[in-house]
Amino acid sequence: MRMVRWTLGGAVLAVTLATACTSPSPEQEPPPPAEAALDPMDVVDGAIVVDFKDGTTKAEFDAWEADWGVDLELNSVESADEALTLAVGIDDVDGVLARIRQHPSVEAAEPLMEVRASFTPNDPKYSEQWNLRMINMPTAWDRNHGKGVVVAVLDTGIAYEDYDEFKQVPDLKGAKFVKGFDFVNDDEHANDDHGHGTHVAGTIAQATNNNEGVAGVAFEATLMPVKVLNHFGGGTTADIADAIRFAADKGANVINMSLGGGGYSQVMASAVEYARKKGVTVVAAAGNGGRARVEFPAAYPGAVAVSAVGPDGVLAPYSSYGKELDIAAPGGDKRRGDQGGILQNTIDPRNPAQSVYASYQGTSMATPHVAAVAAMLYAAGAKGPDEVEKALYAGAKKMADQAWSEQYGHGLLNAEASLASVRGGMSQWPPLYWALALLAFVLLTMRGGARPGFLNVLFKPAFLIPLLMSTVGAWFLRTWFGGSDSAAGEVVQVASLPIPDWERIIFGRGKTVNPLFYSALIPLLLSLPSIKWRGLRAATGGLALGFAGFLAYSAWAGAPALAWMPFTFLAKPWLGFNTVICLVIARAMLKKEDA
Repeated sequence: MRMVRWTLGGAVLAVTLATACTSPSPEQEPPPPAEAALDPMDVVDGAIVVDFKDGTTKAEFDAWEADWGVDLELNSVESADEALTLAVGIDDVDGVLARIRQHPSVEAAEPLMEVRASFTPNDPKYSEQWNLRMINMPTAWDRNHGKGVVVAVLDTGIAYEDYDEFKQVPDLKGAKFVKGFDFVNDDEHANDDHGHGTHVAGTIAQATNNNEGVAGVAFEATLMPVKVLNHFGGGTTADIADAIRFAADKGANVINMSLGGGGYSQVMASAVEYARKKGVTVVAAAGNGGRARVEFPAAYPGAVAVSAVGPDGVLAPYSSYGKELDIAAPGGDKRRGDQGGILQNTIDPRNPAQSVYASYQGTSMATPHVAAVAAMLYAAGAKGPDEVEKALYAGAKKMADQAWSEQYGHGLLNAEASLASVRGGMSQWPPLYWALALLAFVLLTMRGGARPGFLNVLFKPAFLIPLLMSTVGAWFLRTWFGGSDSAAGEVVQVASLPIPDWERIIFGRGKTVNPLFYSALIPLLLSLPSIKWRGLRAATGGLALGFAGFLAYSAWAGAPALAWMPFTFLAKPWLGFNTVICLVIARAMLKKEDA
């Protein structure tokens, strides 16, 4: 068997200058508060706060309430002097605020907002971690910390235990670990004798808020140390493929591979495919060649390929890129010193028992940011790699208004936005809810004689099954058959996805979504034979309603990156237009025939 040597996909050793972060000029002023966009998560529904000029009495603002259509009350017993008031249960908040703001006695009127305590770690070196602020970790931490999710780190090992001459690094004390394996030395002690793996693991789940060193991204996640690279940073395709299957079989939810090199290996490609079928998200470094070629294993179908940016948010000069790229993340740029790198606690490679805080750069450093956010998405309720990837890409910050590019993939990692897109762990169901709401709309707009009924339609399998398959897919099949290498396993991969997402299986992994699948084309084609064969009409109607719900939800939740679209903003009009076409088809299919 031909053995291929693999090297670290990270730690670029050349130290050159880092780009300075620019500050806004004095002339650049923030937008007026009334024009600033509000996050819906921050706004209390149907509530406003009105601040009157000091001295305004309750009798006075009670007299104005009738014209405004609100019931204002003092915020507290201490609010009488400054006349700070609240109103709740308002249907048209914008309209009421527009009327109130015109009154000369009103100093401010705005929606009532909820303010939450933002988590700020007490780790003394946290202020040096520009990378965590770049991906919006301070607000993402308000949602979850990755608890209960296992991330396997396939690397040089981790300094996770005191064993023989190895010592656990101080900033991993308190971090959670599960049993791993050393494929280099064939034993159960996957200790780090290089430093790279510990640094990577720290970015994922360094012990945080412990008054020690630095912070990690998903610091309540559980690490699985898997050593596949030796003291010199090299390994083999056999060990890595073996390790991928090991991690998938031993309960890992996410696999991080900050490594790359060599050519295509069918053995490794099959291992990545195996892990994905088991429901594992595989994240890998694009490589540090600074060229338009994504290295393996990141280039294998089923892996999330990660490029690196520096503190300025621009592609780092060492980062590889290309047509297989999925997303970008902070990897560092040390051209102006260590402050431009990614800081983590690791070992001194000359003495594995010695702990150091080191600043590294590379796509190896970018990759664990994505793996850790993937862990947080699982903790938020995402189900499987398809859903995790969808959330990662939906939340990514678009670069130069491009839906996808070879340098940044779907954009720069944004933990907060990706977590928000999961919407409380129910992201697989909203397309169905939208479809049912649109069904009610279609039925209500029909004349009584042409209407098939509100409930009997749903109880007809010929209608209901296509509706479910095009909105949520046969999601339950993955629980029963996930990970199977048989033909049944291939069928599960297709059937467990909503029909519009079958294009991922049919055409292979793409960086952008095929707009022909995210359209009314399939329901339209099926409607043609339905004109003659009436027995197809119920199925066509269910399919069209399902597509309408799926497309409408996709537009509302943040449109995906559609292929062939020159600008990102065109995706939502495309989805909206095709939603209307699907509704027209559904209405025609559900209409009763004249007696």
